[in-house]
Amino acid sequence: MSTSSQYDVVIVGGGSAGITVAAHLQQSDRAPESIAIIEPSDTHYYQPIWTLVGAGVFDKEISERPMAEFIPEGVTWIQDYAETFDPDANTVSTQSGDTIEYNYLVVAPGIQLDWDGIPGLADAVADPRSGVVSNYAYEYCEDTWDTMQTLQPGDSAVFTQPATPIKCGGAPQKIMYLTADHLRKRGILDDVSVQFYTPGTVIFGVEKFARTLRDVVDRYGIDVHLHSELVEIRPDTNEAVIRGTGGGDSAPGERVVSYDMLHVTPPQSAPDFIKESPLSNDEGWVDVHKHTLQHNTYDNIFSLGDASSTPNAKTGAAVRKQAPTVVHNLLQLMHDGEITAPKEYHGYSSCPLVTGYGKLVLAEFDYDNEPDPTFSFDTSQERYSMYALKAYGLPQMYWHGMLRGRA
Repeated sequence: MSTSSQYDVVIVGGGSAGITVAAHLQQSDRAPESIAIIEPSDTHYYQPIWTLVGAGVFDKEISERPMAEFIPEGVTWIQDYAETFDPDANTVSTQSGDTIEYNYLVVAPGIQLDWDGIPGLADAVADPRSGVVSNYAYEYCEDTWDTMQTLQPGDSAVFTQPATPIKCGGAPQKIMYLTADHLRKRGILDDVSVQFYTPGTVIFGVEKFARTLRDVVDRYGIDVHLHSELVEIRPDTNEAVIRGTGGGDSAPGERVVSYDMLHVTPPQSAPDFIKESPLSNDEGWVDVHKHTLQHNTYDNIFSLGDASSTPNAKTGAAVRKQAPTVVHNLLQLMHDGEITAPKEYHGYSSCPLVTGYGKLVLAEFDYDNEPDPTFSFDTSQERYSMYALKAYGLPQMYWHGMLRGRA
């Protein structure tokens, strides 16, 4: 039996963005009278730690907590899937058939992993014996470590990045550097072929950090192929089909690469229910102003996080800066009827690039790919202190600070 309910603010998504916005709203001295989060999952994951799970540093269970622990007190949790939007009627319909009415809507459902976007990937990554692994899912990230340990002299370890936007753009490289460092520790790095295929034109988009990464690549002897994209996996023969775009040293057309370990970053996109909604732009993302995060058509709708159209790198650090922007502008609109003094987001994102066990380059930058540092020292250099920050400091800040509206 379907039901109808109404709230001042409805938040679609209980991930990093949705929970953080709810916490900030609830703590405001101008907090809305009623807030609801539509989120189907029982479990909340701290996904950035999956890189270190895949490298054998942590068990994957360290990344999960019950969702109920993080729904702010006083916020209604609607444990269901959002399915359709009617922004003219100010309603969201859920998979169970309920209609949720809102005065203001925050859309933050995250990004969709398109495992079927590469032929052969979905079946191969689900088989822990295939050699095909990915740190992009809780159920698969420990397979990376198991497979890494099986590499022997004469083997090939292949790492790929898709042409689509992805969450944590540095993740395809982080596990590659950790794998190379693992092989170095075992004394077989020179005897294993480590290869990276990316459709990108450079190793990293901010030159200050790219300089260090080129040195890291040289140190490990990694064979980097720019302008190159994985388009098919043949798990029966342990072959990856790579398509070159013809840029740089990449010849146009397809070639076949053999692998013993293949780490795949799956293609990604906005969730289907967002793509099919009136909220999306031509590329399928929630269509918002890149500074105010207000929808470009519907004034009472805001969006942040991976599903929004903002052209920043899709990271949790970006969400940490976006959430206060959404809350400030939403509350001003709610109480004043217009946004007269908008808070603006300028594309800040952070990519903690692990370059080996105990080594990390902290890349922070804005919409213009200009460095936007938090620290006064040069974080483009590999440092143990920044590695410790990622491994131990940032998870605590996430669970006890960001999701509680304190950071």
